[in-house]
Amino acid sequence: MKRKLFTATIAGTIALSMAGIGPSAASAVGNGPGYGGNETINTSILTTYEEMVSFLKKQEDKQKHMELEVFGQSVKGRDLYLVKYLTNPNNPTILFLTQQHGNEALNTEGALEFIKHLGTGKMKGVLDGVNILIVPRLNPDGAAGDVNFPLDDYVASGSYNLTRYNANEVDLNRDHTARLQPETKAFHDNVLGVYDVDYMIDLHHQGSNSEREGELVSGSILYPTTPNVEADVLLKSKQLGAVIFNAIDSKGWGHLGKYNGGSAETISRNGIAVEYGIATLLFEMRGMADHNYEPYVLGQKSNGYLIKQTVTTMDAAVRAIADRSIENADISFWDTLAFQNGRLSE
Repeated sequence: MKRKLFTATIAGTIALSMAGIGPSAASAVGNGPGYGGNETINTSILTTYEEMVSFLKKQEDKQKHMELEVFGQSVKGRDLYLVKYLTNPNNPTILFLTQQHGNEALNTEGALEFIKHLGTGKMKGVLDGVNILIVPRLNPDGAAGDVNFPLDDYVASGSYNLTRYNANEVDLNRDHTARLQPETKAFHDNVLGVYDVDYMIDLHHQGSNSEREGELVSGSILYPTTPNVEADVLLKSKQLGAVIFNAIDSKGWGHLGKYNGGSAETISRNGIAVEYGIATLLFEMRGMADHNYEPYVLGQKSNGYLIKQTVTTMDAAVRAIADRSIENADISFWDTLAFQNGRLSE
């Protein structure tokens, strides 16, 4: 029977992540099991759109500083939500963007858990120094498999499949210049064009078989690489990356590489940095929840640790911005951080 509450959907996964901090679980992310046709990839464990909306509304009712805004609609008419913690207009603002690609689902699970954290004593005092904006799912149609093209060859089972594209079979992360899709148009018109954002982390997933220095990575990061980015924006982007790298790579379960990313400004990491002067960081977590290419899909035994990686990323970023320690972050690690390489499938 399908769960009715968000808590049943994600809390069990988070509990797994919290239980897996010790040495015995250190390989669960970087060396956790790939799919390989050896298990069932079950979409029913993920938070549905309806469950997400219910959770967000309940959190808004509970949390003093949280405000929920609908900033647009998807192709299929689903509301697009912005979670806002705007306590002081003079504070720097960070924006977190998840699930531009509908099959990259665990970052949304982590973002929802982080929203819950913001309403607890775990984050006491942090909101005094930073404003936070969160788009927890930019592509709800792709995440629901409610699209205008077939998904018959996708791996996941359960009640629905998840796809990279929106309902019109368009990659939203290649539409940040033309903005022909309602999701990207609303994001630019009603979020980036309205709020004064200083930092943005764009949370994605990549394939499951990338490695750095011979070890599978838990994810990869990259700053804007377009030559048109201003020097100050690039510096702040690299400082944001330093904060995240230090928070994740020091963990027994974390291992990050440098992402091999292009310079096209149709991509959010590049285009948003240039157009709005926002320091941007791409974070690509390991493995996808569904795909028609099996090596991209990760076995679900790693879900808990990847969700924890998202929560840790968001927590570290807001704390460093709130106490201004980000301004002194050492970016020299970027000079030696190795690009990840694809490991041949076994």
